[in-house]
Amino acid sequence: MGEGAIFLVSAIVLIVVSFIVWACSRYKKCPSDKIMVVYGSIGKNKDGTNRSAKCIHGGAEFVVPVFQSYSFLDLTPISIQVDLKNALSKQNIRIDGPSRFTVGISTEPGVMQNAAERLLGLQLSEIQELAKDIIFGQLRLIIATMDIEEINTDRDKFLAAVSSNVETELKKIGLRLINVNVTDISDESGYISALGKEAAAKAINDAKKSVAERERDGSIGEANANKDQRIEVASATSVAIEGENEAKMKIAMSDAALKEKQAEALRIATAAEKIQAARALEESYSAEQAAEEARRSLEKATLEADIIVKTEAKKRQLELEAEAEAEMIRRKAKGEADAIYAKMEAQARGAEEILRKQAAGFAEIVKSANGDADAALRLLIADKLEDLMRVQVDAIKNIKIDKVTVWDSGANGDGKNATAGFLSGMMKSVPPLEEVFALAGMQLPDMLGKKIDEPATLTENAETIPEG
Repeated sequence: MGEGAIFLVSAIVLIVVSFIVWACSRYKKCPSDKIMVVYGSIGKNKDGTNRSAKCIHGGAEFVVPVFQSYSFLDLTPISIQVDLKNALSKQNIRIDGPSRFTVGISTEPGVMQNAAERLLGLQLSEIQELAKDIIFGQLRLIIATMDIEEINTDRDKFLAAVSSNVETELKKIGLRLINVNVTDISDESGYISALGKEAAAKAINDAKKSVAERERDGSIGEANANKDQRIEVASATSVAIEGENEAKMKIAMSDAALKEKQAEALRIATAAEKIQAARALEESYSAEQAAEEARRSLEKATLEADIIVKTEAKKRQLELEAEAEAEMIRRKAKGEADAIYAKMEAQARGAEEILRKQAAGFAEIVKSANGDADAALRLLIADKLEDLMRVQVDAIKNIKIDKVTVWDSGANGDGKNATAGFLSGMMKSVPPLEEVFALAGMQLPDMLGKKIDEPATLTENAETIPEG
């Protein structure tokens, strides 16, 4: 078989399968709660006119494409609240009749066709308003043909008339009446209320009359019955008293014997009960004593255990605190020792370095003095002489003398006045360099001069007056 034949067969198969799928898709099934309306080219009626639609409830139908289409009518019941007001009755009395009607699309063949022709494509609210208008009109028509007494008392007749008239009109648009519920009927003049009061009063009066008659018959019958009862009771009482007396004597004898036996039994039972109670009390005391002893032992053991545990815990806590404190002191001492050691070592290194530098400096000075140590020493002293003099002067520099009064009488024997002598004495209070060196265990070099003898005692020409 060539490739052309295979392609032809495949195309034919594809076309057949597509046709089957297409045909299946055009076979529409109708759910049980809906009516499927097929419209378009449907056919002709028996009289030769064209059919407007074909209604199907339950089952399925092949919908021819292009020529036919379909739609659904919902069979869900529709509840309609009808608040009828000021409807004129046969007696020209206006009444109010609120009621609720439940309607739905009919599944009868002829009525179903009406629904397809008049309701297809309408929304639920539109169908509800259409049915409501029909119900209003029929209710007013029915009330106009009936008296208020008929409407109020013969409610079944009223409902039957409403159902018959309303359903007849609803079938014309494809609906059927499912239920009618008239909640209440009232009128603005109070006529229905008056009828009710009249009926209630009549019923109450009839009931009171019936009760009075029954009470009268009951009183007469009760009196006759009491008379017969008293006669029979008196006769029976005399016989009964005689028998009762004999029975009482026998009962008294029997009661005496019974009481004697009961007293004996009570004595024995009381003695046994007291003996058992005494034994039980003794055993109870023993058990309580043992329990108390056990409780004391338990409390003592518990108390001792608590004290021992607390003591051990306190002891362990103190040991741990002591160990922690000792470790802290050891670490602190080690740290302080390390710090002191480091500080002293740094100071020693610094002092060593200073001495090394000074030694190197002295060696350079001696080298500059051609190896003459005395000359080198003179150079050093000459360099430091200004500092030595400053130290001497600073010794009295900061002496605070708030107030000094001097009476100066002029020059004295050595040519100085009293003020000059006072200042000179102040300067002489500075310790000489020779004494400073002597206190340090050294001797002042000869190059700085020798000590001179003290001059003659000066005549004091002035007197120092202390502060204040």
